[in-house]
Amino acid sequence: MQKLFEGHRLTPTQRRIAHCMVRRAADAPFLSSVELAELAGVSQPSVTRFAVALGFDGYPALRRHLREVAPAEPSGGNGTANEYQQAVQAEIDNLRHLAAALADPSPVVRAGQLFAASRPLLVLGLRAATAQAAGFVYFARKVHPDVRLLDEGGTLLADRIDAAVRAGAGTLLCFALPRHPREVVEALEYARAVGLTVVTVADSAFAPVAHHTDLLLPAPVGTGLAFDTVCAPMLLGRVLLEAMCDALPDAQSRLEEFDAKAAARGLFVE
Repeated sequence: MQKLFEGHRLTPTQRRIAHCMVRRAADAPFLSSVELAELAGVSQPSVTRFAVALGFDGYPALRRHLREVAPAEPSGGNGTANEYQQAVQAEIDNLRHLAAALADPSPVVRAGQLFAASRPLLVLGLRAATAQAAGFVYFARKVHPDVRLLDEGGTLLADRIDAAVRAGAGTLLCFALPRHPREVVEALEYARAVGLTVVTVADSAFAPVAHHTDLLLPAPVGTGLAFDTVCAPMLLGRVLLEAMCDALPDAQSRLEEFDAKAAARGLFVE
């Protein structure tokens, strides 16, 4: 579905519709234009104009195309699986999509090189994305000499970005997950304005942060439960850690040094 939208010059409203359809990929071929408009928070005529912008006669033609290329039942139509099983299956599908995207490893390799070269490296994650950012930083600090977590918004966020730039930072990694806080968009806009290269892990290539990102790495999230499930973004974060380690010549020695100190301190219970 994402490939269908790429290569078209979409307006912000149309990108919002595309973002909604990517997030609800299993349901999209079965949604009416009114239902899609409500989910995306746009008008029904906007959905029609969106379909025309993609080269279809109207929204019904777009919906028929989606049914042809991805014949499936709506996510809620499986009568043999309960809602919890459906949520797990949706995450499995998201991981399959991530695996397919990683068939071209060059964006991840490039990100790893940027992280390794940035001293310090900034990692931003607010609200729902805080855990993803903190998890990345926890492991990154074992191999990278200076990683700084930005997990609080407010007026001090720009100050912390400025301080990192003065210290030599060249790259900011952002984890951006729904619902997308306005502060994240503003922080990325500011980061690029002061010269940082922005790498973002987001739930789709049409997320609101896309316009403020130099390298965007999509990882779909699950929407079947009351709160989104984010296995794919978490795994992509670990893949980025691996790419960074590959680009750091002393990563292995740093890990061995940490393990030796941890053993000497009795840090972990075996």
